[in-house]
Amino acid sequence: MAADRRLLLLLLSAAALAGVASAAGPFLSDCAMNFEFQNYTIITSKCKGPKFPADQCCGAFKEFACPFRDYINDDSSDCSSAMFSYINLYGKYPPGLFANICREGKKGLECTDAQSAVTANGSQRTRSSSLVLVTLVCGLIALLFY
Repeated sequence: MAADRRLLLLLLSAAALAGVASAAGPFLSDCAMNFEFQNYTIITSKCKGPKFPADQCCGAFKEFACPFRDYINDDSSDCSSAMFSYINLYGKYPPGLFANICREGKKGLECTDAQSAVTANGSQRTRSSSLVLVTLVCGLIALLFY
């Protein structure tokens, strides 16, 4: 009976450790934002080929990217590269599409404060829900010891 309980405890501990590792995985990279689970339908529903109209594509791109402007403008991280990788993966866009058709000035696209506040709160919810899951798993393991 004690051996069964130890085996169960070992399996649950391994599962909890895997959960912690997967929840923390994107934050261990050089990018402080997890772009893997963002909602890319903002872009993919409006920016469609084969012509990729600049007004629709650039507007959708700004709607998606402006809330993350501090992350993607950080030259010391790979957030910009990660974001474009996921945009191209989910939208199957040609490389460099947005860089070639979306231009507003020497410093790139202009983001208003209103655009920047829209989705940033949603990305915080993703982080906090992962932390809640990890906390619940750890709590269940603690109950087994009690």
